[in-house]
Amino acid sequence: MGFEQEALDELIEHMRGRGASMQERLTHSTKGEPLVLHELAVHGTRTPSQLAAAADTTSGRISAVLASLEKKGFITRTTDPNDRRVTLVNMTEAGRAADQRNFEVLCSTVCWVFSQMGEEHTRQLVDRMNEFATYLSLCGPDGARPTQEQIDEAFGASAHGEWGGRGGGGGGGGGGG
Repeated sequence: MGFEQEALDELIEHMRGRGASMQERLTHSTKGEPLVLHELAVHGTRTPSQLAAAADTTSGRISAVLASLEKKGFITRTTDPNDRRVTLVNMTEAGRAADQRNFEVLCSTVCWVFSQMGEEHTRQLVDRMNEFATYLSLCGPDGARPTQEQIDEAFGASAHGEWGGRGGGGGGGGGGG
């Protein structure tokens, strides 16, 4: 492969470098609490094991996060009445408010980045991310690739979005179909 492998290598290197330090700054101070709160906000009652799987972390790490969230009044832990061996984690109103604040901070941060990039580059980024996500969604977990018809159908359905369609740099449709 030519440019494809070079682009992949550059992306991986970026994620290991600046991307990793950004993620470390975002998660180190909160130790995964926003992720757990968001998981509870989206899915409701969860077990510690389910939260650990969603956060891709260990049961020990989740225990520490849950203890911190419980101390802050953001969650409650109760015993499952149907199976006393199981702990159920629920979000409190204070936890919902914290999750909402976390979301607002994230949105504000991303909007600031967009303001630094400018409208043209922001629109191009969103177009390319939409295009990338559409292609990726068409690939099977076993590495199977879509047919041209599936590609045209996927981009035909998304080509009418606000940001434009495939390969057009924000200028409208253009994905066949």
